[in-house]
Amino acid sequence: MKRNIVIATVTAAALVTGGTVAAYASGDDDSAPAQRDSNTRVADDRDDDRDDSRDDSQDGTRDDDTAEARTAEVTAADAVAAALKRTPGTAVSVDREDDGDNDGADAWEVDVVTSDGTEYTVRIAAGSGKVLGADRDDDDSDGRDDLAALKGTTVDAREAARAGAAKGTVTEVDLDDDGPAVWTVETTKGEWKVDPRTAELSRSQDDDRQADDD
Repeated sequence: MKRNIVIATVTAAALVTGGTVAAYASGDDDSAPAQRDSNTRVADDRDDDRDDSRDDSQDGTRDDDTAEARTAEVTAADAVAAALKRTPGTAVSVDREDDGDNDGADAWEVDVVTSDGTEYTVRIAAGSGKVLGADRDDDDSDGRDDLAALKGTTVDAREAARAGAAKGTVTEVDLDDDGPAVWTVETTKGEWKVDPRTAELSRSQDDDRQADDD
């Protein structure tokens, strides 16, 4: 009798345990695919994020390269510096030429007068700052006159270009020696005068008259 009770008890326990195990196993079977699916979705999302990040990075690099190319444009002041490195002396003018000369390349033409009064026109590539060439002017009298007009001044063509840049993109700087020397600076917003002793910037009288006429 006792043996039958023990057997019944063991059987009941086995049934209970087996049911629990079966239920647990069944739970594992239902949840495992869901877990795998979840992991797969997370992995896919991460891959997508990495791809998006990679694409954004590449696009950003291209944008940065484009912006850098735009900001790398050689300014009038940069052109003067490059010309003086090629031909040491005093820069008396700088002018942007974009009419297709110099093998089709836009260029700055910088007039430089050496200490002995010899004048050279140095061409600087507007996109790279590379020296394209230099030609000597046969008539040195103008160069000597420019040196005489600038005697005692402290503001050179490069500094005049920098001063004029506050009023737009500088396209030309020239020394006006009809009377007291003064730098004439043309920008995309008008014409200006730069005092060769103080670097003071003022509107050109000719430009004022033109503005009134307009």
